Amino acid sequence: MKVIIIGGVAGGASCATRLRRLDEKAEILMFERGPYVSYANCALPYYIGGVIEEESALFVASERYFRNRFAIDVYTRCEAIEIFRNEKTVKIRGLETGQTSNHSYDKLVLSPGATSVHPPLLGIDLPGIFRVRTVPDALAIREWIQQRKAILTETVRKSRFQQEKAKAKAVVVGGGFIGLEMVENLIRQDFDLTLVEMLDQVLPPIDPEQSRVVEAHLKAHGVNLVLNDGVAEFKQADAGRIEVKTKSGKNIVSDIVILALGIRPDVNLAKKAGLVIGERGGIRVDEHMRTSDPDIFAVGDAVEVKDFVTGEWTLIPLAGPANRQGRIAAEVIAGRDSGFRGTQGTAVIGVFGKTIAWTGINEKTLLQRGETDYEKIFIYPNSHAGYYPGAKPITLKVIFRRSDGRLLGVCAFGEEGVDKRVDVFAAMIQMGATIYDLEEAELCYAPQFGSAKDPVNIAGMVAANALRGDMPISHWNSVKSSFLLDVREPSELKQESVPGAVNIPLGQLRSRLNELPPDQEINVFCEVGQRSYYATRILLQNGFNAKDVSGGMKALKQFCAYHSENEVCKKEK
Repeated sequence: MKVIIIGGVAGGASCATRLRRLDEKAEILMFERGPYVSYANCALPYYIGGVIEEESALFVASERYFRNRFAIDVYTRCEAIEIFRNEKTVKIRGLETGQTSNHSYDKLVLSPGATSVHPPLLGIDLPGIFRVRTVPDALAIREWIQQRKAILTETVRKSRFQQEKAKAKAVVVGGGFIGLEMVENLIRQDFDLTLVEMLDQVLPPIDPEQSRVVEAHLKAHGVNLVLNDGVAEFKQADAGRIEVKTKSGKNIVSDIVILALGIRPDVNLAKKAGLVIGERGGIRVDEHMRTSDPDIFAVGDAVEVKDFVTGEWTLIPLAGPANRQGRIAAEVIAGRDSGFRGTQGTAVIGVFGKTIAWTGINEKTLLQRGETDYEKIFIYPNSHAGYYPGAKPITLKVIFRRSDGRLLGVCAFGEEGVDKRVDVFAAMIQMGATIYDLEEAELCYAPQFGSAKDPVNIAGMVAANALRGDMPISHWNSVKSSFLLDVREPSELKQESVPGAVNIPLGQLRSRLNELPPDQEINVFCEVGQRSYYATRILLQNGFNAKDVSGGMKALKQFCAYHSENEVCKKEK
């Protein structure tokens, strides 16, 4: 059997090596149009920022490694330009020589990846404007940074203000993964940084109130945020700098511009071959990674996949799913009955010492789909036992079905322990778990690592309390006309309060029940939700109609950062 793989990196390389482990006799050829067959593209921002110092660390495997270790023939700087499906051949062009050759196959695997979004903006190809997709991109950016810093240093040296430190300026366009990673690494390189994002939030996969926490963290580290504003054009400025003009009329002069506008599936070859392209613009494959041609497979960033939670087609260009897809394609080619379950978009990013991670569906997607059968909770547990030094709070939003408790999605933000909690949630979502399963999850515990009630358990317990009726919950967007009961201590109200709310500290509540209206809904809140839960239990068992405002004052800050026009936000001080 002869198998040709178009494209290396994550999907193609994992397919090739898995196939060799399953079939020692197969003839395997891999063609990669770039100069490197397998490299760590997720490492590129950190190489640019100097966290990864050596260029050699970017390379996962070489052509020689594939030949010597796996007997796989690898050809770099070779591009597949046409597939002849009837003849089962593919035409390859050498990018250095321009020569073409036809290669027959029994099975063909497409792993072309994706291309950077490149809008037709005036000046977008000016010197000093870069994308971050390949090793050559990263090398060019590092070289440009060194040149600009040298120019700035010389300019300051010749000026009369020689004591002044040269400060280069950078603009990053796009607030997704690569955008935020480049923001951090350019600030690490001592740039004055502006982030321009066309949407009204950074990190589109998460809900707005969660992104506001991230945005506040970015601002605290000196990032100038320009949200809800796209780039209109680029112009050449003096001394080799670039002027970035936004649609709202802002002019930002920069020494370097990084375009992180997202990616699109590279489907040119597949489309030319007549393969089915899905509604989201990716190559359509089945659960076995087969395309509409049974002898052609596709994996990685170029394919559409099923969303594990919604069952709908989606594009989720992540390294983990790409590796699994490559492995599955290899197993199917080798005769095994393997299938891809779909993806839930589990992801993590670190920014200035904090971690943001998520998995499953977010609330804004549920709202766009018109779904109402869901509930959410906001909790703020510690990363490990509070009595052990160094515990840090984790901001958690958990979404689940109201009807059956099925876990739907999670987003977390914090300094410690975020990734391992979201990993647990991700695994449980894939197993179809409910919030009742979270209650019973048995997880590692020692005081320096977690708590006897892990944040995962706490999420399950709080959600289960809500569904069982032990703790009916409400949210800040629905409490404007109700009776608000603040059970915090008076000293806490000096820092922040909600005008109109009645303050009865939790310790006094049982003796002051006569001050509460027996015929009104009472929405109870505290700082994060624990004391308000205790108060809600007291009220319910004394015949009151009480609800716990999920997340308390911390959730209110998140809510008002995005919904400042809301009545309760106008009151809050």
